[in-house]
Amino acid sequence: MTPDLVRLARQAYETISRGDFDALMSVFAAEAVYDLSEAGLGTYEGVQAIRRFLEDWDASWDERQFEEEELVDLGHGVLLHVYRESGRLVGGDRRVEQRLAAVATWANGKIEWLKDYRDIGQARAAAERLAQERE
Repeated sequence: MTPDLVRLARQAYETISRGDFDALMSVFAAEAVYDLSEAGLGTYEGVQAIRRFLEDWDASWDERQFEEEELVDLGHGVLLHVYRESGRLVGGDRRVEQRLAAVATWANGKIEWLKDYRDIGQARAAAERLAQERE
């Protein structure tokens, strides 16, 4: 039975929104890769490295929320997620917001590879190309 990747992705975003890193990490494959190089934040390989980054990122916010704009299963284990991340950074007095897209490849109900993009069109094109390559 093929897992419902959209449902799994929504659950993952819900867990990170409430800071439940144990539940969040359960959706990553052991050797998963999280590529944040476009934002100048590096690439993280393996569940422990990804978890450390996400915990550090979460700690930089006094309050934070995710708002889903679009979540599309392009087939062949490829998902495109467009979302807004907003909140107030630690020590800040203003709310900040960024609109991002993420492209993920999944296998056996686990994220194998995840990349964030600031350019939504670039992310969409990359996701479509990836889905075609995995046919």
